[in-house]
Amino acid sequence: MLTEQILGLLIAERDKLNKAIEALQGPTKRMGRPPKNALPTPTSQESAQPAKKRHRKFTAAQRKQQAERMKAFWAAKKAASKPKKTAKAG
Repeated sequence: MLTEQILGLLIAERDKLNKAIEALQGPTKRMGRPPKNALPTPTSQESAQPAKKRHRKFTAAQRKQQAERMKAFWAAKKAASKPKKTAKAG
């Protein structure tokens, strides 16, 4: 009888510990979207350093071509938005 009581107490204690562990770990299935800024786990020294951002660099000729394209675009947009004059037949 004594061993059955001890076994019952140990099982009850185990259940309490399992519930406490589950509460600390949180739910097993997440609801909703994952966090935006999840920290990556670095695997080596090289990956721990942040990567350099690469910026696109236009040459002077490319900038000039782009400026001409944008001027033409806005001129066409401005011309399209003007109301057309219609001749009155009188």
